[in-house]
Amino acid sequence: MEYVYAALLLNAAEKEINDENVAAILSAAGVDADDARIKALIAALEDVDIEEAIATAAVSAAPAAGAAPAAEAEAEEEPEEEEEEEEEAEEAAAAGLGALFG
Repeated sequence: MEYVYAALLLNAAEKEINDENVAAILSAAGVDADDARIKALIAALEDVDIEEAIATAAVSAAPAAGAAPAAEAEAEEEPEEEEEEEEEAEEAAAAGLGALFG
């Protein structure tokens, strides 16, 4: 996870996510960085828009317990198009990050 955290930190700092920068962050955190894992991370994130992935993840979070019935009714009225687009975006983000974990 520390490799992903390093990439997120670089993204938040608006720095390029590359081998050197990820290794520098991991080294500063006291992590013995594995070059193969860093390269896998860089390759997995190559086509991923991190900001979009974060926004999509925040949208798909589970609602708080005890939501008002009116809010549930509004949610049911959403067009199916938006749900399909969200699912496609989630699948694309998961595919990019999936290479890191298996």
